[in-house]
Parts: sequence; C-alpha cells; structure tokens
Amino acid sequence: VQLQASGGGLVQAGDSLRLSCAPAGRTSSNNGIGWFRQAPGKEREFVAAIRWSGGYTYYADSVKGRFTVSRDNAKNTVYLQMNSLKPEDTAVYYCAAHRGILSTVRVSTPYNNWGQGTQVTVSS
Repeated sequence: VQLQASGGGLVQAGDSLRLSCAPAGRTSSNNGIGWFRQAPGKEREFVAAIRWSGGYTYYADSVKGRFTVSRDNAKNTVYLQMNSLKPEDTAVYYCAAHRGILSTVRVSTPYNNWGQGTQVTVSS
C-alpha cells in the first residue's frame, strides 16, 4: 500500500506546518517510517524517521530542533511537525516505510511504499 503524505502548503519563513503520512501502521514488513524531501534540481534527502520499536526518532542536522516526527498508532498516522520554517526547507516531502536495518535509516534505498509527496513552499 502506498503511503500518502499530506499537509503541505505555502507559508512564510518562521511559520509552522504539520505533515501527515498514512496509512502508516506497524506491520511485520517494516521497521518504521521515514520522511524525505526533494528540492528542484537536488537529490532526495533524509529529513526524519521514527522506529516502531521504542519510538526512537532520527533527524537530519538541518532540521534538528525545528522538526519533530511522531506517530498516532490509533490513527495509523505518522506526523512531521515543522516549526521555524526556512526558505531552504522548500521541497516536495515524501514519506516511506523503512525495511532495512537501523544503520540504514538515513538512506533512501531500504525504503519503499513511496507515495506522491506534498509540496512545502516557504517564502522569505
């Protein structure tokens, strides 16, 4: 099942957005959910991830302290709360299911069930 990211939009620098990823329930075939983003002309990059086991979270240095990834098991949804947004956060944001070992949580290769992303545009 493809995961669907939603909640993007056009905001000003300093504003907040919350992205959602669903259906993002725990299954035997995935270890957690990751968020990636891709800006025009750039490679897709890791943003954040959450593991089912223990609820451990991981962040790219560029978003640490500003973004928070969380899960709502009852709603089968994973969220990415983005605060203090900057113009350089502008990108299409994707979520995907992680099926690799812990050391690969920041690379896109072991992720699948990619869906269509959601556009986040931050104006200065």
